Amino acid sequence: MPAQETFSFEVTSTLPNGKGRTGIIHTPHGDIHTPAFIVVGTKATVKAVLPDNIKDLGAQATLANAFHLYLQPGPQILDQAGGLGQFMNWSGPTFTDSGGFQVMSLGSGFKKVLAMDMAGKQTDDVLAEGTTRRAHVDDDGVWFTSHLDGSKHRFTPEISLQIQHQLGADIMFAFDELTTLAHTRAYQESSLERTRLWAQRCLREHRRLSIEREHRPYQALFGVIQGAQYEDLRRKACQDLSAMCIDGQEFDGFGLGGAIEKENLGTIVGWCAEELPANKPRHLLGISEPDDLFAACEMGADTFDCVNPSRVARNAAIYTADGRYNVSRAACKDDFGPLEEGCECYTCQHYSRAYLHHLFKAKEMLFSTLATIHNEYWTVQLVENIRKAMLAGEFETYRDEFLGRYYANGGRVKF
Repeated sequence: MPAQETFSFEVTSTLPNGKGRTGIIHTPHGDIHTPAFIVVGTKATVKAVLPDNIKDLGAQATLANAFHLYLQPGPQILDQAGGLGQFMNWSGPTFTDSGGFQVMSLGSGFKKVLAMDMAGKQTDDVLAEGTTRRAHVDDDGVWFTSHLDGSKHRFTPEISLQIQHQLGADIMFAFDELTTLAHTRAYQESSLERTRLWAQRCLREHRRLSIEREHRPYQALFGVIQGAQYEDLRRKACQDLSAMCIDGQEFDGFGLGGAIEKENLGTIVGWCAEELPANKPRHLLGISEPDDLFAACEMGADTFDCVNPSRVARNAAIYTADGRYNVSRAACKDDFGPLEEGCECYTCQHYSRAYLHHLFKAKEMLFSTLATIHNEYWTVQLVENIRKAMLAGEFETYRDEFLGRYYANGGRVKF
């Protein structure tokens, strides 16, 4: 079996609360200084942006999607290319998720609407009214329908790991069942047990594949913590997965997944931080809003990913220290200042609001590139500044000043 010392994690400082920390994740393709925002390149590309741009804006790592790459072009293509990084010309660390979220969202016809806005509804049918169920979960795995061509597919813990090993990322995630805040307590309990059993199978398959593929660099496997908003279930999941050892194989880190009520995000991360081992990294899946990032960093999460910075950029939404605004607004038509005063990203150094306004209105492809560069830079640098503030012992001051300014007008820039 390849040496696992090619992957490790060290804590370099800790906040006074004993949870938030800075650290370094060591991977075969470089180090990640944490806390860090991991830029999402869903289909082995950050939409509209070159890998060189992603490196220049300060990103340390990228995350691709196992579900999408399985459907197209197929994991065997990436394996033949030498892995995800080689395929997409990215030399730094890479992550792949397990595909569990997309199997249950795209594979069920539910698209992006899965959970955070469904509080108060209690049902074990995760589909919206009027839709047809296209994903079926059983104790062995999930049947789902491709959103591309309607073909039927099967994901199990073993298949997910086989796909991710072929994709070749430095960090992978165990296959888990995604639940929503709409599911009943009883379903959350049964789902958590299903995910626990799947985690055992993932560890067993990971060890087998690591031995079989010892010609490749070691790939770290993170277990995924579910449990929705329930403290006892979250703590149980943390205890179960951190103690899990199959044939000598343990999880190398942990992903905090599932539906999380925004107002309880920090609290839930804190529960997990109290239960999970301090010497292993924790990745919080799917967040990028400033208040969420500060709360998660304070309570012990190390890395984060989210498609939001690039997604909203393509729809003209621009992040600034004073909140968000739409560069498509009429007020930007003859504004020849940068997207954000003082920003050092490539876009702000070379282009004006008026130019991006024009590009968006003219439906020019360059708009998506320039807007995405700014939003990704802004998000990556925000987390980097949080890290620096933590190291300097100035986290609370920086948090209060930043959030006070950003949300002064409800998170929206006033023109």
